[in-house]
Amino acid sequence: MERRLEMAAAAAASSGDPAGAESTGTVPATAAPSLADQYRSIDNLLLRPSPFGNETGSLPNGEFEPGEDTKARLLSEAKVLVIGAGGLGCELLKDLALMGFRDIHVTDLDTIDLTNLNRQFLFRMSDVGSGKSEVAAKFIMERVPGVTVTAYTKPVQEFTTTWFRNFAVVIGGLDNIEARRYMNEALCELVVRDEDGDIDPSTIIPYIDGGTEGFRGQSRVIIPFVTACFECTLSMFPPAQGFAMCTVSSTPRKPEHCVAYAFMVLWEKERKGEKLDKDSPEHMRWLFDKATERAAEFGIEGVTYKLTMGVTKNIIPAIASTNAYVSATCALEAFKIVTFAGQTMNNYHNILADYGCNCPTYPLERSPQCPACGPQMSVNLSVPRATTARELAEALTSMPLPVVDSEPITLSEVMIGSVPDVVFATAGIKGGWHDRSKDNADKPLSELVEDGQQLTLRGPELTEDTVPRGASVTVNFAD
Repeated sequence: MERRLEMAAAAAASSGDPAGAESTGTVPATAAPSLADQYRSIDNLLLRPSPFGNETGSLPNGEFEPGEDTKARLLSEAKVLVIGAGGLGCELLKDLALMGFRDIHVTDLDTIDLTNLNRQFLFRMSDVGSGKSEVAAKFIMERVPGVTVTAYTKPVQEFTTTWFRNFAVVIGGLDNIEARRYMNEALCELVVRDEDGDIDPSTIIPYIDGGTEGFRGQSRVIIPFVTACFECTLSMFPPAQGFAMCTVSSTPRKPEHCVAYAFMVLWEKERKGEKLDKDSPEHMRWLFDKATERAAEFGIEGVTYKLTMGVTKNIIPAIASTNAYVSATCALEAFKIVTFAGQTMNNYHNILADYGCNCPTYPLERSPQCPACGPQMSVNLSVPRATTARELAEALTSMPLPVVDSEPITLSEVMIGSVPDVVFATAGIKGGWHDRSKDNADKPLSELVEDGQQLTLRGPELTEDTVPRGASVTVNFAD
């Protein structure tokens, strides 16, 4: 015992603590690390050559060039958007900040609820009722010097499509399909092609999507028009049978949120110690009544007894370790996409932790009928102003018309313009549109359309299978 005490005293003396000094129980304040020290851990990844650079993988999107320029691109130039500041979002913000991303933007319209605190670790009891994105941004900036996190408190649907051009990569930690579909479509719309139909790579913004349900989760990399997009694989999502625990919110938006709140919060609060019997009509009626009251408080309709039973019996718990795993894979892919320091995942990773260590990765394939990234006909014609509507229709049916990502199509009949503003339709078009538009047949296009106007095309060969993203002609006057 004396020997151990002597060793402890010697250790205290060598560390600068006076022997026998009483501990205050506090950790001494330390100076913030320099930028070089703070990100020294990534030097081995970014400053040295690697046999596993991005260009060596099955989904290459850049060539790895080790050096300070690549490091500067990560630390000073890359701007990343995180959608959602909940279970996944908190983990993502922490991971990104510690990996070297210093310009992070996050949006979430939810406020912090008491039930969030067990897994959304950026929040404290004093934060309950505050906006998730704002509190998360403040926490990260206080803990990681030099990182700027800009917070927004509105849904992604309220941002204009062009706003997303500001970011090198977008990462989604969303809990609903509708928002994912919007983000997917927005990033597909931003892709620009040249006259030959080739994609301008600088207009591609990768989207990394993460999601969890209990012990299960997934992360995927979506490169618009290169990999399968979210819309391509929409059939992977069956009708919802379960309800994720993260939907419990202090500001509910759906009837399911109200039922989940009654089940998870009010039952514990008002009937503490009593075990809920999900097969008891009396217990289900109590939950239904409480959910109805909460729905009325927030002006939400749709709470029924059947919905109450369905939600209560199918709530899926949110598990912090699953969030941590999925967010780590998403952040790693963002790091590789920005720096090209590793092979990009191609393109879907699944975790099935309730079945042991089952974590497959495989490439999802694009759908040729995808309405977001499938084939599209976009024709540009330069014609004299005196060209008539009939002559334009004849030109469109006299030659094969190019289709992006598919074979050219020759039209037998054509309708130019959208209903009810049809410019002209040939005789074989159904619906009587030829008769309704025949007065325009011999009129010059300068009287019918504007220079550079884009007009929708319809025809028997233009179907959801051949041109799922539609067909159009842009009329440019040559004189």
